[in-house]
Amino acid sequence: MMTTKLIARLMVAATLTAAAATGTAFAAGQTEAAMAGAAKTGTATNDEAITSKIKASLADQKQIGVTTTDGVVVLSGAVASTDIGTKAIQVASAVPGVKEVKSELTVASK
Repeated sequence: MMTTKLIARLMVAATLTAAAATGTAFAAGQTEAAMAGAAKTGTATNDEAITSKIKASLADQKQIGVTTTDGVVVLSGAVASTDIGTKAIQVASAVPGVKEVKSELTVASK
């Protein structure tokens, strides 16, 4: 009889331990998913800030379009000269958080 009670208690303890471990793993998975969502939101907000800073710095060059995705900036549009395009690329590259600048700028013919 004593052995039966001991076995029953061990089985209950094992079941509770397994349930606790599963709950912990589930909670860890939920935390990772929440953090991934927060990182994506943070990236989008950072991209918007980068775009705003570049547009403000290029306020005199309204023809230059600026988009940012995951820190990669794409400059597009037509500029009057290669010097203006080069300056725009340098301005964009200097903004904190910019990982890369891709130029789709073209020089407008006169």
